[in-house]
Amino acid sequence: MNIKKLLGLAEDRVLVEQLRLLLANFGSSAVPVFMLATLILWALSNDGNKIYLTMWWGLVIASEIYSYRMARHYLDSGLPANKINLVVKNLILVNIVDGVLWGSLAWIALDSTGLAGSILIISVMGGVAAAALPLLSPVLPAFIIFVTLELTLVVIKLWMTGDPTYTPLGIAIVVYLVTLLLQSLNSAHAARAAIELRFENTKLLDQLRIEKKNAEFSQLEAEQSNKAKSKFLAAASHDLRQPIHAQGLFLEALSLTQLTPHQTELLNHSRAASEATGELLNALLDFSRIEAGVIEPQMQAMLLQPLLHKIENELAPQADTKNIVYRSRETQFAIRSDPMLLELILRNLVSNAIRYTQRGGVFIGCRQRGNTAVIEIWDTGMGIPLEHQQEVFREFHQLGNPERDRNKGLGLGLAIASGLARTLGHHLTVSSTPQRGSVFRLTVPIAIAPAIRKNPLALSKTHLVGVRVLVIDDDEVVRTGMLPLLRNWGCECVAAESIEQALALVATQAPDVIISDYRLREQRTGVEAILAVRAFARCNLPALLITGDTSPERLREAKGSGIPLLHKPVSTRELYQKLVEILGDFKPAQAVTTSLTPQVVPE
Repeated sequence: MNIKKLLGLAEDRVLVEQLRLLLANFGSSAVPVFMLATLILWALSNDGNKIYLTMWWGLVIASEIYSYRMARHYLDSGLPANKINLVVKNLILVNIVDGVLWGSLAWIALDSTGLAGSILIISVMGGVAAAALPLLSPVLPAFIIFVTLELTLVVIKLWMTGDPTYTPLGIAIVVYLVTLLLQSLNSAHAARAAIELRFENTKLLDQLRIEKKNAEFSQLEAEQSNKAKSKFLAAASHDLRQPIHAQGLFLEALSLTQLTPHQTELLNHSRAASEATGELLNALLDFSRIEAGVIEPQMQAMLLQPLLHKIENELAPQADTKNIVYRSRETQFAIRSDPMLLELILRNLVSNAIRYTQRGGVFIGCRQRGNTAVIEIWDTGMGIPLEHQQEVFREFHQLGNPERDRNKGLGLGLAIASGLARTLGHHLTVSSTPQRGSVFRLTVPIAIAPAIRKNPLALSKTHLVGVRVLVIDDDEVVRTGMLPLLRNWGCECVAAESIEQALALVATQAPDVIISDYRLREQRTGVEAILAVRAFARCNLPALLITGDTSPERLREAKGSGIPLLHKPVSTRELYQKLVEILGDFKPAQAVTTSLTPQVVPE
């Protein structure tokens, strides 16, 4: 027979905790019971009851010792499931014995003691019953059996005395018994609820741990996937940039030759295709630079209107081609931002608005909000559904371009704008209604208008005639395209494909400036090459790094070298400007301008 079902006990795991709680109480009650039983023996013992009272004392102590040893045994065994029925049976038997023993005290001593003794016995009976409530109520049947036997024996003894003065006392004890039983129900329910709540909390914690592990695993997978994607993009970008960079150099060299009108037209088309490809690669580069964290904003006060004019002059023709309206409102705001990075953000936002607007137009305006200026780019394009309005800022996410039309970009424009906005500490948001249009808002701090600076001298005033240039690049096609271009600017050029060849050339004649590719053969870098040449020449020669590598790690390494860096494909204007910049006021000692043909400076 299953005693658990018979007594209406809880399920095994809850019952085990109830039993563990009850058995642990036996240790705390042993000493008080011994002291109380000894006090009763000393206070109530007389010639008429001494033998029986001493036997009672011995049985109470023996029962307490047995109960304590039983509790320790079961607790040490861990209360296995196959022993739960046995533990419950033993508890019931122990409490039957204890209830009879404490109830029999009234039968042994009540008749042989005076008024004081009777008061002591009744008080002890009530106190023991009350003390048993918190000790035994976790397993309710144990308490019910104990307190019912104890107090019932006392009531029967009082009734059997035949003294009517004991009748109210017996009734009071019955009421007391009922009260204890009701309280025990509440106490048992509270103990059981606490145990079940603890199990639920434990279950929730386990679920949270599992979900946390799953989330960490998913995050790790996402990070690994993102790293793999970034590596692939960097490798693909590098391998594509090399030939496109060389192509640009050859096209520039070709433009310096005598061409027929038809050849010039073909050259212009080739240049346009090369520039378009370069723009797509530069979008990848911009995104890689944001991921690498190598962008350091140069914050300054600036007037916003000149930048809006510049963007309008460059992008309004695109709107005209699509027969849509391009409008911007004049503004006198001065703001604090990085001019170059802010231009890139606004250029991406305006380009995106034009690209996705087929009718209506694009409007750019600015309004003040507190101490900030809110730049707004409105369009009447296809709009963005609410569920996609945050996703559009993710890389490679495009709406309405399932065929991946290159004319619609790579899906990086808004990701770049969002990343740069975070870098600058600006706030970029979007509001949109499908089929009606969108508005992107960029919030920037207002600043005091900067002083107007004089325009710097045009680059055409600076000459590179006679400058000795050492080119280090392991790609023969790039070297072949670079040398004619530099020579056309009046430079004296030599080229090497490795650090060893470069040092051999330096031994013959020291250069005035070094141009090196960042990634060389045998896992060596342009930084190593430049440092080696500087050490060999015992001079901190001006140097320039050119790279097609867009991996975040390489970008951080190149930036950490402190050497100026250009990214392939490099325009001739950009290369010329950077050379003039790093050379500063340098004037080659052997420059002989009269012996050279007129040089063409890129516009």
